[in-house]
Amino acid sequence: MTAVPGSNRPPSHLFYQTGARRPRIDRADGIHMWDEDGRRQIDGSSGAMVVNIGHSNENVLAAMRAQLARVTFAYRLHFENEPAETLAARLCEKMPAGLDRVFFVSGGSEATESCLKLARQYAVATGQAGRYKVIGRFPSYHGSTLGALSVTGYTPLTAPFSAMMREMPKIPAPTAYLDRDGLTMEERGLRYADMLDEAIRREGAETVLAFIMEPVGGASTGALVAPDSYYPRIREICDRHGVLLIHDEVMSGAGRTGRFLGGDHWGCRPDLVAMSKGFASGYAPLGAMIAPAWMVEPVVESGGFQHGHTYAGNPLACATGLAVMEEIDRLGLVDNAARMGARMTTRLEELMARFPFIGDVRGKGLLLAAELVADAETMEPLPPGLNAHQRLVDLAYDRGLIVYSRRTRGGRAGDHVLVCPPLIVTEADVDEIAGILGDALAALAAELDLPVAA
Repeated sequence: MTAVPGSNRPPSHLFYQTGARRPRIDRADGIHMWDEDGRRQIDGSSGAMVVNIGHSNENVLAAMRAQLARVTFAYRLHFENEPAETLAARLCEKMPAGLDRVFFVSGGSEATESCLKLARQYAVATGQAGRYKVIGRFPSYHGSTLGALSVTGYTPLTAPFSAMMREMPKIPAPTAYLDRDGLTMEERGLRYADMLDEAIRREGAETVLAFIMEPVGGASTGALVAPDSYYPRIREICDRHGVLLIHDEVMSGAGRTGRFLGGDHWGCRPDLVAMSKGFASGYAPLGAMIAPAWMVEPVVESGGFQHGHTYAGNPLACATGLAVMEEIDRLGLVDNAARMGARMTTRLEELMARFPFIGDVRGKGLLLAAELVADAETMEPLPPGLNAHQRLVDLAYDRGLIVYSRRTRGGRAGDHVLVCPPLIVTEADVDEIAGILGDALAALAAELDLPVAA
């Protein structure tokens, strides 16, 4: 058990990724959180890019209380429930045309697993049982369960479990910002997309079931956005080979990028969508797979979807998700994410000019990242031993700002921080976040002897 130095808190029986301890949370409201000693933090990462509508929204809490007074659990094989039915209908209204069936889950990993399993069962039900390979990208992250890990490209997370799972083929993520090849961004986008075509042919199109991608990258790539040409070419390649296109919108969905879905920026037409995180904004565990009837109906007719989770369609979780979606619309948070995202991007670019070890600022809306490098011209990463990304997180935390970080280059090297506050942020909030982050960057530069512009 791990004790907290200088604290009278007892050792904890809990464990997560590490044994590190943090202050104990007392309350949260809006974009702010307070520990039990009264110290305030700005939630500059929305938790793990979850709390899209901010903390302690009274309308959501009221909806939860009302549902608590009626029923908290009804198993889906015994009853339908109104919150699930209504939420599914509202969600389909916001999807690309044709995505009109919903399967509720409790989180992002379950949503990914559901997409993989429905895709496979559809292939079996329609006489395509030879299709089972799901091509992913490297780097990428799609969840922590074994199925989701099999399509994930992030070595520290996948390597310990490789003997336990069938790892799926990968193509390079479209990291066009790193390329120094003389091509235009449009040409790079096509080149990265064509890698999918090459992989399908190499694997044998008759064996390839699906391709899974995040329209806007998450933690593994630091809000990676491909060149615009990438997205329609990917759709074209999938159609050419009869391969299903799965969009992982767990992080980029529910308005975070300035559109309801990240893929909406390019008019993308996925065959399956996985959602979670901001979908219920952290108020209850909730996620969803959204699918077309032409996939669902053959599966149901062949004996039913051989998959499920105990809390699928939970009435309390769905009442919560419905209230969150209503608040996203009522408060105009999709538009606010676009506006405040533009302002935050400008502030991050100003920090990049001040701190030359920031090599790139990227993202959409309020899914943004800054990548730290040793050389902004070559994009050579900082030495991994510096652990710069985590040190920056700690320095920001000490100054009252929570940001989120990961390794950029497949988990072994590279440093980026994600700046993803709740979608309710104001101009003043954005400026305060940038100011604190600037102070933390200055402290990091002093510690690691990194350059600062005159």
